[in-house]
Amino acid sequence: MTAPERLQAGIRNVAFGARVKVVEPCNLYGCRLGDDCFVGPFTEIQNGAVIGPRTRVQSHAFICELVTIGEDCFIGHGVMFINDTFANGGPARGRKELWRKTVIGDRVSIGSNATILPVRIADDVVVGAGAVVTKDITQAGTYAGNPARLLKRK
Repeated sequence: MTAPERLQAGIRNVAFGARVKVVEPCNLYGCRLGDDCFVGPFTEIQNGAVIGPRTRVQSHAFICELVTIGEDCFIGHGVMFINDTFANGGPARGRKELWRKTVIGDRVSIGSNATILPVRIADDVVVGAGAVVTKDITQAGTYAGNPARLLKRK
């Protein structure tokens, strides 16, 4: 038997704003966190992701490459961002040109265990717990369900 390649979780090459709080263990690498952000434990934020000032990312969240999150946002426990749409019928398998970006506006709250596919979400949106966002959200309001749909305009 051979020993596996062991990769350590940790914090590497992160651009931190002022007064950022990170609860370990977590895996943050090549990302940027704005002033006064909070990142909970067991969170992964990947290369190139940008988290705006005063945004709170709760435990067990996964924020992949090509995700930008605005200011004053709340990302609930276990929220998953997806950048691979399986456009060719399966995983991109390292073909990053097949990945798509996600842009989250300001003052967006995303409830626990929501899944966010590559979309744009406008400012002042609430996404309910467990929702699956499959299409752009262009107006402020509350959205929930699978797929997420507008429940109430702001």
